[in-house]
Amino acid sequence: MTFKNLIGAASLAVVAASGTAALADNKETVSVFYDLLSDPGNVELAEAFRNATSEDWESIGNYSGENEGRDGFLGQMGGFAQLMPDLDWAVQDMHEDGDTVIVRSRATGTPVAPFFGVDGQGRSFDIMTIDIHQLDDGKIIRTYHVEDWATGLQQLAGK
Repeated sequence: MTFKNLIGAASLAVVAASGTAALADNKETVSVFYDLLSDPGNVELAEAFRNATSEDWESIGNYSGENEGRDGFLGQMGGFAQLMPDLDWAVQDMHEDGDTVIVRSRATGTPVAPFFGVDGQGRSFDIMTIDIHQLDDGKIIRTYHVEDWATGLQQLAGK
């Protein structure tokens, strides 16, 4: 191997390693999102979420055109903490492609009051969720999400 080829190979190894580190950082950043979902009343996790997301982060989960911002999402999480003290959002699979991280997770909980108009009478739900997080410069800038709330509400209704 010539010196020129050796330098070229070393340069490629450094670029590949730095790309892998960036992906690992993206996974760690996105993991903060699920830490908060599993402990939505935790003040430190709310602050970690603020640090992991851009100031103009958007939560996109319906077709209304009304996307939720960071403060609205944190307010919703505070409500979830009171409504479902045992809420757990367990990551089951995480895929990365550049600055996009796709997560399949499982959400479980037992509401202590009516949830979306359904009085679960102590029943729990167990649903699948899919999220697509877009990152820029190490911060989550947008999250697209789909939760199987229809199944969750059926479970709470005892059907």
